[in-house]
Amino acid sequence: MPTMAAQSTLRPPPDPILALYARYLHIIRQKTRHTSRTTRLIATFSLALSIIASSYGAHRWWRRRRVEETRAKRLMRRNSGIRGKDGSRTIYVPYKKSTAAVTIHPTKPTTFDAHRRLFLQPPRASGLASDGQTFGVPPPQTKPGLNLAFLHQFLSLLNIMVPRWTCKESGLLLSHSAFLLLRTYLSLVVARLDGEIVRDLVAGNGRLFLWGIAKWCGIGSVASYVNAMIRFLQSKISIAFRTRLTRYIHDLYLNDNLNYYKLLNLDGGIGEGPDQFITQDLTLFCSSAASLYSSLGKPFVDLCVFNYQLFRSLGPLALSGLLANYFLTATILRRLSPPFGKLKSIEGRKEGEFRALHSRLIANAEEVAFYGGDQMEKVFLDKGFKELKHWMEGIYSLKIRYNMLEDFVLKYSWSAFGYLITSLPVFLPAWGGLGGITELADLTSSSSSSGRPPSSATSPSASSGSPSPSGRERSRMKDFITNKRLMLSLADAGGRIMYSIKDLAELAGATARVYTLLATLHRVHAGAYPVPTTAANTAVSSRYLTTTGPDAHSLPRFSLADVQGTVHRGFDGVRLEGVPIVAPSFWPAGGEPLFGTSTSSSSGGSSAGGGGLSVVVRRGEHVLVTGPNGCGKSAVARIVAGLWPVYRGLVSRPRQVGGGDSGIMFVPQRPYLSLGTLRDQVLYPHTEVDMRSEGRRDGELAAVLEEARLGYLPEREGGWDTRKEWKDVLSGGEKQRMGIARLLYHEPRYAFLDEGTSAVSSDVEGLLYERAKAKGITLITISTRASLKRYHTYTLTLGLGDIGEDWEFQRIGTAQEKSSVEKELQEIRDRLSRVEEWKRRREEIDRELAQVWVEGGEQLPPPPYEEKEDTERSEKGAEGNQDENFEPLRRGGQSTELMESGEEQS
Repeated sequence: MPTMAAQSTLRPPPDPILALYARYLHIIRQKTRHTSRTTRLIATFSLALSIIASSYGAHRWWRRRRVEETRAKRLMRRNSGIRGKDGSRTIYVPYKKSTAAVTIHPTKPTTFDAHRRLFLQPPRASGLASDGQTFGVPPPQTKPGLNLAFLHQFLSLLNIMVPRWTCKESGLLLSHSAFLLLRTYLSLVVARLDGEIVRDLVAGNGRLFLWGIAKWCGIGSVASYVNAMIRFLQSKISIAFRTRLTRYIHDLYLNDNLNYYKLLNLDGGIGEGPDQFITQDLTLFCSSAASLYSSLGKPFVDLCVFNYQLFRSLGPLALSGLLANYFLTATILRRLSPPFGKLKSIEGRKEGEFRALHSRLIANAEEVAFYGGDQMEKVFLDKGFKELKHWMEGIYSLKIRYNMLEDFVLKYSWSAFGYLITSLPVFLPAWGGLGGITELADLTSSSSSSGRPPSSATSPSASSGSPSPSGRERSRMKDFITNKRLMLSLADAGGRIMYSIKDLAELAGATARVYTLLATLHRVHAGAYPVPTTAANTAVSSRYLTTTGPDAHSLPRFSLADVQGTVHRGFDGVRLEGVPIVAPSFWPAGGEPLFGTSTSSSSGGSSAGGGGLSVVVRRGEHVLVTGPNGCGKSAVARIVAGLWPVYRGLVSRPRQVGGGDSGIMFVPQRPYLSLGTLRDQVLYPHTEVDMRSEGRRDGELAAVLEEARLGYLPEREGGWDTRKEWKDVLSGGEKQRMGIARLLYHEPRYAFLDEGTSAVSSDVEGLLYERAKAKGITLITISTRASLKRYHTYTLTLGLGDIGEDWEFQRIGTAQEKSSVEKELQEIRDRLSRVEEWKRRREEIDRELAQVWVEGGEQLPPPPYEEKEDTERSEKGAEGNQDENFEPLRRGGQSTELMESGEEQS
């Protein structure tokens, strides 16, 4: 049938976009043709109104976004943030070319209460419960390793890392699981495709071979993406775990209970500082836990899937052999594996000790340089590194023998066993599964075809019914390659599980370290210190044991389990009633009494006594705490601040620590300068956000610095937003005046000054005290400088009596105080009157010591030059003793003058 030629045209084809536009415009016109004019006007007005409203909303959003970005950049530059009403804090961090807001929600107290049982009351079966005679969390007899203790520790930490099913960590774990399953499926597809490619290559089928190569490249691109996502999600899980644990530890470590101080100075359960635990050990644990999910979850899925496939291909005998091989390999490696958990835990402790030595040198570099102690510090550092090096070398030597055994068993032994398994369908077809069934069918068809006459064998039907030898070999080749690929994947999965035994042991060591930190923090936070069952395990002297009560001779006196005092917050003043001053020791030892621990106490209304300290300081009553060194002056401030426990009696103080009308502030002897700007140094412990929220401006800060005689600092240092290492920039006197500037800025009702002006000149010191008193701050000063009495109303003298356990509280300028001064002067006069007697006694002792006897009972006379030197030395010593004896008299006269001047001022 003839066909007509297609007619050509020179017109260009229509634009598809214009055609689509025209079509929909035609549809709209058809639908709106039958509508009324009013409806069209309403629709047009609604469209215009929606466009205007959308534009206005977008403009407002853009302006709000610009304001937020400007504020975010300012807060990020000043290292500040926004504090929410629920206690949350929003900080801004750099993100691409802009900033991103990160909201940090604090951990609820009920969460700590719910988790406390996991760390302080573990199940007895786990081996972590204390027996009452050994101390530590976990107990010292619990060794890190693959046991029930490790299981409980890991599950307890997992309860913190994944708090609920709807959290972000759960989503990351589910996504990770999905990609792991996808990779397992791709492994099966690759195994089948590998067999098909080899089969087509042996058969010489080029078209199918090239098609198999194309599919291989396509599957490879997908597998590459899946592997990259698995590694990415593993890193995200590790960071998410670390974020959860770090925030949890920070909320438990830094709070109003002062756990960060008590952990290092009272409990001592972690030995060295917690920085090693929070940084290195926590990072190691999170990365190991995230990789453990991948190294155990994926191989476990592979084992199940590949074993099922091999069971179908090779039969039940192969599956039984594989299971027996797994069990035998795990038993051998488990029995011959060194205790990697314990070794890793000790390695972490030694790393922390070596790091602490460097931190100690950095913190005290100036003092070491003044003393020239670089060689001594080098000895300490070399010794610490040598111990760490020897320990790590020992671990590496153990790993050499274990790695040799591990590689031989998992690589070569498993490979030989795999060849035996894959040969079952060929040599034992009855036990070879589907492969054996195929072999039996081929043998049956071959035997039947061999019994026919030759003419029938050449017919097409016969040739098509019986497979040729080359076809059987290609089928065997395909099955062998597929099974080999499955066996390799199975060996890789089993090897990763066996390798994970060592990783699990190392994870057990890191888990024990992190669990120890959290358990110790929970113990400090709750004050849960058990009473020991026997006194033999407390390793303290018997004079520090209780002698009365049901726990007689079993509880160390003044230990953390013997705290029976009461702390009252919200009192308008500072009150101590029957409080013994005791320097605490590390748990479980008892504290060292300083004074006020005797059974005899001062009677009611008395101003002095030998029992517990009983003092009441009300508003406007400035107190100067004096006494010899080591008598416990700073200990009073530590007890009032809550750093040291109140073992007996009652301590009452204002509720708030810091500024405010109901606050109390403590200015330590060693000034602390924080990280941040010059403004942050004055505001500490508040931030710029707190200052702005209170409506205060930089002008007030400048006035405060002028009052503290530091008004030149903003100009000298370059403004309020200048960031420097302030502890190295400011001098000693400037640091102490900065502490006074903080006091003047916050304006608390009461303030403790522990040698807070010892590096300040006397004239500036007086101005600072007068300015603080003018602002209504009641000062409680701890100092040995008698010149400060003129700025105070009362004196609290500690360390009196023969053994230094008496104290005295009296008003300055009264007759009682003058009589005490006169009494001190009379004691000095009595001592001076006995100077001649002491000189004669000294000469007698010198003569007796200078006598030398020889054999025969004769005395050897001293040489002339030595006799002359002894005479000159004795004369100079007598003159020096006379000057020293008159020095207290001069100081006593000065003290009398100061008392009289203070009386006149009052």
